[in-house]
Amino acid sequence: MSNSQVEKVNVTESRKLALHYMQTLVDIARESFIILDPDMRVISANPVFYQCFQVKRAQTEKILLYELGNGQWNIPELKGLLKKILPEKKVVKDYVVTHVFEGIGKKTIQLNARQIDSVQLIILAMEDVTVRMKLEGQLAQTVKNLELKVAEQTRELTDRVKELENTNASMVGREVKMVQLKKEIESLKNRIKNGNGKNGNGNHGND
Repeated sequence: MSNSQVEKVNVTESRKLALHYMQTLVDIARESFIILDPDMRVISANPVFYQCFQVKRAQTEKILLYELGNGQWNIPELKGLLKKILPEKKVVKDYVVTHVFEGIGKKTIQLNARQIDSVQLIILAMEDVTVRMKLEGQLAQTVKNLELKVAEQTRELTDRVKELENTNASMVGREVKMVQLKKEIESLKNRIKNGNGKNGNGNHGND
């Protein structure tokens, strides 16, 4: 065998070995996995994928990713991402796609993809985060509503405090006036009692 033939055999064997290990790992994973060749053709998928997306092995293996399920994976964003992986050796992490899938309806899927160096394979992980995203959205809305309610109650309390401060100031003002009036009344009483020279009983001394 020539050197080129030996090299080709080695590459083929390495690819088979890598594929074997990859399939072993994804078969026990809890997320959906697809293994793709450089042309985006499905080599294999794990049981979780078939269960989650309600498709069969015969309808999946050796089929182009974008033709699966009557084209339900023909998503422009996904296609653009995967086409950059092999030529640019990029890794796709936590990319979220919301799509209406045949048979299972509208789902939000978080995608992670990576090229396996030297064997020219792509492993694509898909996690259904529909429920999680919905709960996160509900939580965010709940927090927002609580913040609005707290802000509203804070404004109401602030207004009430100002109202009480104004009332208290008014009452204090009245108390001060009442004290002053009492002092004036007492002063007048004392003047009347003791006489003030002109208007008292001092005139009786002239009789």
